[in-house]
Amino acid sequence: MPIVLCDISLSNSAMKTSLPIRREARALALQTLFEVDCTHHNPMESLARLTEDSSLPDETINFIRELVLKVQENGGAIDALIQRFAPAWPLQQLSIVDRNILRLAIYELISEITPAKVAINEAVELAKVFGSDSSPKFINGVLGSVYADLVNQKQKTK
Repeated sequence: MPIVLCDISLSNSAMKTSLPIRREARALALQTLFEVDCTHHNPMESLARLTEDSSLPDETINFIRELVLKVQENGGAIDALIQRFAPAWPLQQLSIVDRNILRLAIYELISEITPAKVAINEAVELAKVFGSDSSPKFINGVLGSVYADLVNQKQKTK
């Protein structure tokens, strides 16, 4: 059965055959965050529904759960970074897809659970699949600025 969330549609079988497992995990985390942002559903209920027919390993489901929960827990700080590095775009004026791709990637950057270049590349790839034509460039630009700032802050603390 295809997953349909406010204009995003991706069948589970299409994801299984065309996406590496971590990218599939990020796509499901994005879909969960998109649904929560769009409809205010409970994130864990949305995630459970989106993964109920999945053959993903438990480790991957746990990775998705961690991404969703940590993005939610750190939402204020993450959104502040988005506003700081995309000041021409008030948060609520960003597309829901772009906003949540940025949230996912920024969490991965600040938590360092994924190498920075991988997190940025994966976000750009998600933007190519789910976003508009201008999304990949926008996502790359914002994340590049966030990453540069994080590196700069780390160097100042040494």
